[in-house]
Parts: sequence; C-alpha cells; structure tokens
Amino acid sequence: MTLRELPDARAASRPKGYDWDSPPVALTEWVERPMAAEADDPNTVSIYGVIGEDFWSGEGFTAKRMAAALRLIGKNAVTVNVNSPGGDMFEGMAIYNLLREHRAEVTVKIMGIAASAASVIAMAGDQVLMGTGSMMMIHNAWGLVVGNRHDYLDAAEVFGQFDASMADIYAARTGMDAKDVLAMLDGPSKASDGTFMSAAEAIEKGFADATFEAASSEAAKAAGGPSDLIARRRLEAKLATAGMGRRERFDLINAISSGPRDATRPAERDAGDLTADLMSAITTLRS
Repeated sequence: MTLRELPDARAASRPKGYDWDSPPVALTEWVERPMAAEADDPNTVSIYGVIGEDFWSGEGFTAKRMAAALRLIGKNAVTVNVNSPGGDMFEGMAIYNLLREHRAEVTVKIMGIAASAASVIAMAGDQVLMGTGSMMMIHNAWGLVVGNRHDYLDAAEVFGQFDASMADIYAARTGMDAKDVLAMLDGPSKASDGTFMSAAEAIEKGFADATFEAASSEAAKAAGGPSDLIARRRLEAKLATAGMGRRERFDLINAISSGPRDATRPAERDAGDLTADLMSAITTLRS
C-alpha cells in the first residue's frame, strides 16, 4: 500500500447511453499547455492525454495502461507525471484505485494541468507536486447520457455517487469538510462548473504538497507534439466551448481532414490547412 491512508473510490456501473467528455474549459487550458517530454526513468508513468480513449492519437490513458505500467515497476516507488484535461470518470476512478493500492511510495507531479478525472488520479499520490504555472481543476461528475427519463434518472444517481466519492477523496487528502468540498465541486454558482486552483491555492487548501521547477517553456514547446495534432485539439476545444459533443466534434473534424483535396494543393495537410478548413466548416454551421 502507499504511505497515506486513502479512501477507496467506490465503483459504479456506467449509465445506459453514457458518453464521457472533458470539460470545455479544461480542454482549452490543456491545449495551451504543451505536453512535456516522456521521462526516461522506468519507474515514471506519464499521463499527457485525456483519461480514456483519445480519438486523435488512438491512445489516451486508461486503467489498463496504468495496470501494465505498475506491473513492470513492481514494488518500486513510482512517479506519475500528469498533464491532462480529464475525461472518462470511470477510468479515472479505476486508475486512482490502482495507484492507491501500489505497494510503494507514489509521487504525482502536475506538469501542466490536472483537471476533472485527472485531479482524482493526482489524489492517489503520497506527495503531490505542482510545476511552475500548473493548475488543478475539480468539478462534479460530467458526461453525456442519451435515453429516456428512466435512463436520465439512473445516470443522475450514478453521477451523484461519483460526486460523493470524489468529495470523500478530496476531503481525506485536504482535511476539509465534505460539504465544503462539494461546494467547490459546484463552483461559485449552479451555472458554473467547478473550481480552478493555481499551484499556490492547491497547496494552501491541501490538494497538493509543494511546487517544483518545471521544464523551461522552450523545452516544453519542443516536446509539444505534432503541430497538426495541436491544431486539431485547439479547434476541438473551440467546438466543445460552442456546445458540440465529443463524437460530433470527432466526426466533423475527421470528415474534413480526410475529405477530397484540390489537385493544385499538396497531398499532406498541414496545421494551417486544417485550421482554415475547420474554421470554414464552423462558419457554415453557424450561418
């Protein structure tokens, strides 16, 4: 077990018609924070994408990947680097439980942002360290459900269970009263979505323990990933902010990026081409 006494994340069944998504505000923050380079240390696990399957890269970070990594690490201490907008709350809770049950010390380093499900994962660390300029975001369970009123009622019950479980986890980490944590999950008003915290605020409230010096901005940019992927994610964040669901965003961007090309233009799309095509599509949709 890890060194801290941490509560178990209570499991729940996926509601019928459930589809996870990352909060638009978290996506926007994440896209503007280039991913850090992969660590060479075999005892370091890097979570630099969404929690769950990532349509763009075909990866994302799942409980299956974490379980495989921890099997290789064995009984050694583990460091988990995080820069994620969150995603699938079911996967996030499962990853948290895997780290909670690890038999050696767990150190979580927040490289850019730990939002939504990623913030829950961070709570499994015996030490939670936040890099220069990093942020943490917590909020109520979030996702899309399609079905009749019974499906919606079932989903609301499951989401409520997740909110209560998250509140227990955050309260155990911080020493805060669960009611105060639930208020932070709500945010300033019912129309808001959770609470963002700077490194200093997260440390003050007990969500993190200390800061560390993050990589230089130039090094981070160099490791930011392919420009076309960054452009896709930036535009996906804009579509999410406009109210478009995850699958709709994927279908639209995928259709445009794989559509027929003009013979006078290069066969390969660069980030500028994709940006122009997507913005044209968005303008058409709004007209």
